[in-house]
Amino acid sequence: MQENFNVGDIIEGKVTGIKPFGAFVAIDDEHQGLVHISEVAHQYVKDINDFLKVGDVVKVKILTIDEEAGKISLSIRATLPKPEEKEKPQKAPRSNSHNNNKPSSAAKPGFNTLEHKLKDWLKESNERQAQLNKRLKK
Repeated sequence: MQENFNVGDIIEGKVTGIKPFGAFVAIDDEHQGLVHISEVAHQYVKDINDFLKVGDVVKVKILTIDEEAGKISLSIRATLPKPEEKEKPQKAPRSNSHNNNKPSSAAKPGFNTLEHKLKDWLKESNERQAQLNKRLKK
């Protein structure tokens, strides 16, 4: 098998069978491989039947060849141009309505350790307690 095909080769094959997990593709008269459902297209594939049917001629890339088990892993996705990536919209910063809109350590850029946050929480708690004590004394 190794003499005819190499990992990385892009060849044409014919879909010979479809299962929920992928499609079997004949790459010559003696060998067939499996295109796993995750290797069918760049987008999510819920139902492989929406993309392939028995008898389709497809371009496939050989991903792996397992001589002992006699299995060939194929990919259609690897032969397709990658879709252009859309820019992800920036997430709006979370508001800190729980502390009267005062900036907290969580609003600062960078990573704050739990120890740092604990100091801020204790300070905030003491301030709230002082305000409650003032109200009670009135």
